[in-house]
Amino acid sequence: MFLRLHLRLLNNTVSITRYCSKKYATIVSEETQITNGPIYPPILDLSFKANQKRKKEAWYDEIKELRTVEEKIFKINMPYYYGWKSLILNEHKIPYNSLEHAQYITRTYIVPERGLPTFYNNLMSDEELESIVNESKSSIENIIAFEYSSRRRKHELNEIQLERKSTMESIITNAIVYQINRILQSNLVNIRPHLLEIQTDFEPRVEAFWIVGGIEPSGLKLKERKRISWMRQYAYDPIDIPVQYYGNSILQTRHDLPLKEIMSLSECEDSSLTVPQFRFDPRVLGYTMNRKHATNIPGFWPGDPCEFGLLSYHNSTSIAERPEKCNDENDAFLKQAILASYSWLLSQASYQGFSTFHDVTYPFVNQAVITNGQYWSFYVYQLNTTVLHSENIDENPRRNICWATESVKLFDKVEGEKVHGLNTDVLKTLIKFYANTPAERMIEMKPYLGNIVQKIADIKSDKRRDWLERYYKHLVTNRPRHRKPPEIYHWQKIYLIDNKMCPMMKKRHPFQFGISVMKRKLDDHALKYVPKYFRVNPKKKLGNWEQTFYP
Repeated sequence: MFLRLHLRLLNNTVSITRYCSKKYATIVSEETQITNGPIYPPILDLSFKANQKRKKEAWYDEIKELRTVEEKIFKINMPYYYGWKSLILNEHKIPYNSLEHAQYITRTYIVPERGLPTFYNNLMSDEELESIVNESKSSIENIIAFEYSSRRRKHELNEIQLERKSTMESIITNAIVYQINRILQSNLVNIRPHLLEIQTDFEPRVEAFWIVGGIEPSGLKLKERKRISWMRQYAYDPIDIPVQYYGNSILQTRHDLPLKEIMSLSECEDSSLTVPQFRFDPRVLGYTMNRKHATNIPGFWPGDPCEFGLLSYHNSTSIAERPEKCNDENDAFLKQAILASYSWLLSQASYQGFSTFHDVTYPFVNQAVITNGQYWSFYVYQLNTTVLHSENIDENPRRNICWATESVKLFDKVEGEKVHGLNTDVLKTLIKFYANTPAERMIEMKPYLGNIVQKIADIKSDKRRDWLERYYKHLVTNRPRHRKPPEIYHWQKIYLIDNKMCPMMKKRHPFQFGISVMKRKLDDHALKYVPKYFRVNPKKKLGNWEQTFYP
């Protein structure tokens, strides 16, 4: 009995071995045995910096492979559930002596000769300019006189708004800009048909997110690095800082074609175009850091056919509230124009598939006007690069270029419902901005987006499209999470973290278990419960939770 069983097992073993040998046998050809030389795997640098760089590059490649605009923004927000701890920039909060910082974090070169590019000298003939000015002059004078002396606003505004000088200046400025924009468009549309196709946004929401490298670590960061033995050698290495910009222009116009480039990308790589260095922690200027989700919004949602900006108006009345001892109005105007133009163009570039990690393949151009109703200054900005993080802040050869004019009066004064000293040169410059016709570029405009699916609305799956659309809109609203992050109180910092004077106290908080709450991922949360009525198969026990489609 035992012998028969033993022989049966032996036969089975032999048959299995024979079967496996037949299954996995391969025929080696003579060609595969002959090689020109030895092939070795790549030798990787196993240092801490090299490992971190490879991880980041792999993450950048994942963002690049995504096909839709919204999913790319989703992917940038994935590392942090409570948002990036970002430097918060507001268009109307301009600290003293912050122009060099604005140039550094946007890699912007300011052309020293004040004035617009020579490109604008050939846009229109002198006869056309004079005829448009003569046709518009009387209407603009009537508007200025009406807004400054005739219009009564007691029934429109409350007492606090009427008493604040800056608020009233802002309201009057907005009204004048709206009317001037209407008049110039209607008078130019016969000779510039592209004005019939533009979209106009009033007080649009403009937001932009990017990462800047080369910043010196703060004292807290130094202390954190020196606490770990193997990190001490990297204690003084520069860090990257996320930047989140919030703007609110008076008015902006858009078209489905971009403006012509002023300079080529190769010309913007000239080493003589110097950018000032500002590597200090930006909080020394009075800025604040706060946790916000990364948002890129150029005043409209993805899918709008008019994706390229032509002209933007910005209010400068907030600069009048700064202390008189600052005495840096021209620098303040330049700083406002640089950040506003860079942010608007960066958010437009993000809708074309580019980001702070993937550089633009063609320039973006914007025309900006900063005014308080009486004083007007004009700017032309060309975006040539968006990659400013890590070593790119020093090694990136491209520079963004800004042309600027001096602040000029549109009129001298308004007396007796009459405007005195209207400056027609200001009107001529404005007319040139409107006459700048966008043109089609014979290049691939969206190289990092899909051929068919470029936005969430193009996704065929109803379930996936609805989920992504709903959660994307919730993400960009920047509402706080329904459950706030746990707070470390002062007594916990003193007795539990720094001095460890309560060894018998029961551990209840995440930091006592070595858990960093702020490193929580965006998709690290409980799934939404689906009631039985809305399930595909109500009798099925599994599948009670909503399916997610995080990229």
